[in-house]
Amino acid sequence: MEPFESPDSTTEGSLPPPASVREKKWKEKKYEKCNAVFRAFTTRDGLIGDVDYGYLFKPNLPFTKLNQTQPPFFGVYEKMPILLACLLGLQHALAMMAGLIAPVINFCLIANLTTQDKEYLISATFITGSILSLVQIKRIKIPYTNYFIGTGTVSVLGVTFSTVPVFASSLPIMYKNGFCPVAEDGTYLPCPDAYGAFLGTGALCALIELLMAFTPKRILLKVFPPIVNGVVVLLIGISLVPNGMNQWAGGTGCKGEGLLCPSADAPHPHPWGSGQFIGLGFSVFVTIIICEKWGPPFLKSCAVIAGLLVGCIIAAACGYFTHEQIDAAPSGQFLWLRTFKLTLYGPIVLPTLAVYVVSVMESIGDITATCEVSRLPVQGPEFDSRVQGGILASALASIVGCLMTMCPMGSFAQNNGVIAMTQCAARYTGYFACMWLFIMGVVGKFSASVAAIPDPVIGGMTTFLFTSVAVSGLSLISKSKFTRRDRIVLTVSLMWGLASVMVPDWFEGVFTYKGDNSGTKGFIDAIIIVVQTPYAIGGLVAMIANLVFPEMEDDVTGGKKDAFDNAASSLGAISVRSEFESVSLSRKNV
Repeated sequence: MEPFESPDSTTEGSLPPPASVREKKWKEKKYEKCNAVFRAFTTRDGLIGDVDYGYLFKPNLPFTKLNQTQPPFFGVYEKMPILLACLLGLQHALAMMAGLIAPVINFCLIANLTTQDKEYLISATFITGSILSLVQIKRIKIPYTNYFIGTGTVSVLGVTFSTVPVFASSLPIMYKNGFCPVAEDGTYLPCPDAYGAFLGTGALCALIELLMAFTPKRILLKVFPPIVNGVVVLLIGISLVPNGMNQWAGGTGCKGEGLLCPSADAPHPHPWGSGQFIGLGFSVFVTIIICEKWGPPFLKSCAVIAGLLVGCIIAAACGYFTHEQIDAAPSGQFLWLRTFKLTLYGPIVLPTLAVYVVSVMESIGDITATCEVSRLPVQGPEFDSRVQGGILASALASIVGCLMTMCPMGSFAQNNGVIAMTQCAARYTGYFACMWLFIMGVVGKFSASVAAIPDPVIGGMTTFLFTSVAVSGLSLISKSKFTRRDRIVLTVSLMWGLASVMVPDWFEGVFTYKGDNSGTKGFIDAIIIVVQTPYAIGGLVAMIANLVFPEMEDDVTGGKKDAFDNAASSLGAISVRSEFESVSLSRKNV
């Protein structure tokens, strides 16, 4: 990235002021800050201000006139009332909450971790996200350089969704080669060492993101244009949807004839896919739709959490979970109360490197969107400096986060919607959001309550979230011109990615090595994991195809409309038009 010179930096050739002058200015600045804090907590303007709070909570009811008034816009560095900052900070925290817990819950299910591990990791994701997001929002200048850590905007950090497919692809291999324990009857036992291996490998591989933070943005956009990023994000979402649907239908590990979900001794067990489970998840989905349609601005940005809350209320009323687990949980939680053995697991190095490449591309897009809704420049040295600081903060957060027992971190896009809806880009709201997340993390009963939520309710929420990830990928792809070259890049990359989604084990029989060389086995396992991780193989092919195929004008010019564009906008089918034929593809349930 091109360095951005801070306006406060000393110009070349100028002498610094004397020590007495610097000390006097420092005391005056400190006094002004203390006085501002005192006024904020002791005056009406500082506490409440002159703000229409009703705007946040006024719903758009049917057959009523829509509220056309817009709240005042608060810039990044503007002061705002304490109460408003606290409310909007809570709104940001609730908007982040679903995205923070969804990957962690999937990690626990995939590795068959215990309830205590699940409760701890839920607390850890809140605490880690709050601390590292605070650094991202505050923005720290690296001494003696023109580089920064953080964006200085309300762009927050959390566990990236791209880690889940890698973890899901690697666990079967870990159980197969003996890295994880297996019972005599073939049942997969809890494997905390697998999670520790993922943390250790993630901390080391984050160095590639650290290097990319100082790579010029024009080079990154050359290698990873929107069409490549769109393929990756689309495949991430598509590959995660089956995990959400498995939870929605009752959970993992209980699918089969004669089995009951979540277990035979659970309250009100039912077979996998029963109507009771589908109904619980559907209540979450319906609540999300109602909030998006008629909810007030405060509720729209946290509609997923509102759906989760309604699903929990219905599940509790129907007796699908009890309070024993919550009563047994500790009152307080913090980092490192449970630890995992950090190791380097060679087979997941390549796909983990792909995770960080994807994270860089997501960060650029999310930071651009944040600057746009915050009414900040999206071009020029200031913007490049914010992008550099955001990527560097994400890289350092991934390293530190793994040492805090939390998986690789990335920027979140959910908060951009909150900024756009509330017209508030002030960093104070981000500080309060971090405060709320920290409180959620240290209160042990809260994480235990989240861990006790039935799988169908969690599945209804995560399926919606995972599908929204896929839609984000489609949004990135739509920025392409859909020339003949673009269609070729999309076709060859999505072919491999979708194949890994539909038939995950298609590549397992390619290698027939039966020797004892651990290095060869690890290399083969790494290749298998890359191929069986849809976004890794799809993104790799898309990147190569984008560099190999030259830019060219579309073969359809003038006022003609390409058949591909017409078909892509229809609801009935997705048509792929080649030079000689057009093939209609209909989705089938496999």
